[in-house]
Amino acid sequence: MQRSAPRLSRILACAAVPVMFVAAGCSSGSDSGDKGSGAPDKGASSSAAAPQPTQSTKKVEPAKFAKLPEICKSVSSKTVESLVPKVKNKNGTEATSSDAASRGGCSWNGLEDKGTKGSQYRWLDVSFYRYESDATLGSGQERATESYAKELAKVQATAGAKKLKTTQTTGVGEQADTVTYQLRKTDEDFQYASVVARAGNVVVLLSYNGAGYAGADTPSDKTISDGALKAAKEAIAAVEAANK
Repeated sequence: MQRSAPRLSRILACAAVPVMFVAAGCSSGSDSGDKGSGAPDKGASSSAAAPQPTQSTKKVEPAKFAKLPEICKSVSSKTVESLVPKVKNKNGTEATSSDAASRGGCSWNGLEDKGTKGSQYRWLDVSFYRYESDATLGSGQERATESYAKELAKVQATAGAKKLKTTQTTGVGEQADTVTYQLRKTDEDFQYASVVARAGNVVVLLSYNGAGYAGADTPSDKTISDGALKAAKEAIAAVEAANK
């Protein structure tokens, strides 16, 4: 049975609000050298003892990328419009970030009403995490690799996910995995694809999902995963372009 316009309006109203990125404290190690103090030999004339050498600072590999791209321009308007028909805001909705130099996100959503053929809903979002090199915490690349593993694990642990599959992906940064699954929401089956990718000291998390309403078919696994990969490649390329 075809659902009413108010029903479709509620679908868009239920779209997730932009993620708030709160910068994790990037502590920097402070090297405090041990200062030696020696007493003069008994019977010798008073003289200042030579100071002990200070502890050397651990050297780490410099971070590969110094900045992030313009977040909502990291995926082209052409790609956004092809992946999200009838997109509400083609410029995207940028997530609030307390440290825009280190993290940020942007999302797009839209509902295409096809009348008696039902409706198609799509959601696309991208998040960036950039890590500095730190003598205490490690190089930016090492820290990004650790973050990559954690973000992938989070996606793989999505509550309620069905038919979840993880595929190693080539051609997207230095390492990438694509996770596909189905999730039941608003009484409909949603098809999801999340791409977790890393380029140097930057981790990119891109998610794309969709559902059919009012009798329309759920988009296929291939349609959603292909779309996610296309957008993820553009996001990675945007990082590289921003640092040239």
